[in-house]
Amino acid sequence: MGAIEEGAKKSGVLWVHLDRPRLAWHIWHDGAIYLVTGGGEQNLPELDQKNSVRVTLRSKDNGAELVVFDAAVEVVDQAQAAEAVAALAKERLNAPDAAGLTDRWADTSTVVRLTP
Repeated sequence: MGAIEEGAKKSGVLWVHLDRPRLAWHIWHDGAIYLVTGGGEQNLPELDQKNSVRVTLRSKDNGAELVVFDAAVEVVDQAQAAEAVAALAKERLNAPDAAGLTDRWADTSTVVRLTP
């Protein structure tokens, strides 16, 4: 297992470097990082408009930097990536609308895949 995959699986958060480093929760699924932005979810301004982004993974135990890498950014068609979206929804803690979460995301949020 590579350092990126291992780090992404061990920690539920990462830093995405946009206008400034922004903390984001995510999942590792099928060789990539998936996250959701907008529509009442985490605010990652203009992520969906970028071609690539710098990502930092830190240790869950002590916060030490594990790996920094550039990732290709791709907006996900949520219907075509239903398995990844379901996995992402499963990891969403404290959602006020857990039963309708993926429907809300389809209407108001953007799911993004970051491929190292």
